[in-house]
Amino acid sequence: MTPTLVRHHATRPGRMPRVDPWARARDWSEIQERMLVPLYEAVHDRLEVGAGTRLLGLGCGSGLALLLAANRGAAVTGVDASPELLDLARERLLPRPAASRARGGVRLVEGAVRDAGGARGGPYTVVTAFDPFGWPADDPADQAGRLAEAVPLARRGAAVVLAGWGPPERCATSSVLRVATKLADPLRGGAGWRPARRDDLEQVAERAGLRPDGSGRVACPFGYADLDSAVRGLLSTGAYDAATAASDRAQVDKELTEALHPYVRDDGTVWMPNVFRYLVARTP
Repeated sequence: MTPTLVRHHATRPGRMPRVDPWARARDWSEIQERMLVPLYEAVHDRLEVGAGTRLLGLGCGSGLALLLAANRGAAVTGVDASPELLDLARERLLPRPAASRARGGVRLVEGAVRDAGGARGGPYTVVTAFDPFGWPADDPADQAGRLAEAVPLARRGAAVVLAGWGPPERCATSSVLRVATKLADPLRGGAGWRPARRDDLEQVAERAGLRPDGSGRVACPFGYADLDSAVRGLLSTGAYDAATAASDRAQVDKELTEALHPYVRDDGTVWMPNVFRYLVARTP
């Protein structure tokens, strides 16, 4: 498990299946992203995010973490490569001009991390990379490179937060994510989920030129209204794209549904307890 710059819906031409980017973005926004709220809140509490905070969210997705920070009074900038997710972030963060002014300032950027520079108010005081590494398993060097791009945009000693999965034995979703790895075709470069390793976050931070400065663990259970919602939510992460390309959507749906059955409760809801880990690092 490594940091968290998951590019939710970026696909590799010729390798990934065709998907409806709007449907996927909606499923992420309406079903899956809320599972990470305990992580967002724990980090915001630890770093005392509030008025005076200038926060840069890398891979901000549909903007829920930014919204929570803005509601605390922070000025927030989010950057993501997905236009669909950013449109949903705008709906959340910029519903009315008065609301955005009350939240201290909101900026959303489509493109590379460096494009988030040049904002009014000086360098960023907090940088977050919240999307848990592991869906799909990106190259740690790529992750470190994106973090390194953010360093010049932040003040000296600014907090940079990476997040990822906790120990597999404490993450019920691990068994469900193994379906992605089992069905993916590694010979074609398919990137599936992989379990966390103890020092993943620290290694990526150090490769990015950051200094580790503490860590924490947060319970982030995944709860869904029913099996259909669970399948849609998990598919929205992109973790199963390589599996779908190597087999087909029907096969992935079938095996994913079977893997979820042990977590279906008597009322039909799906509940999977998980623990996530975050690392606080500092810019040089």
